[in-house]
Amino acid sequence: KFKRGGKNLYIIVELDLYTAILGGDKTIDTLNGKVKLKIKPETQNNTKVKVKGKGFPVYKKADEYGDLYITYHIKMPTNLTSKEKELFNELSKLR
Repeated sequence: KFKRGGKNLYIIVELDLYTAILGGDKTIDTLNGKVKLKIKPETQNNTKVKVKGKGFPVYKKADEYGDLYITYHIKMPTNLTSKEKELFNELSKLR
């Protein structure tokens, strides 16, 4: 789930299209518990964010941790209904 680079950890988090566009909250697991992320509205695919102090423990340094770097991957909806396709068409016309 995590990739390690020294004291830092790296993870990919999937977001649904609606959370990426509208923003919201997402809770993820870290090595030392859960973290609630605030997703900004209009988040783009491959956006990277840093969560300070949620990485790997630093060797021989008590209470010191690296950082957790998150890359958001936006998951596109599949199997759209005709109503959903119609709504997306309406949205595209507004652009």
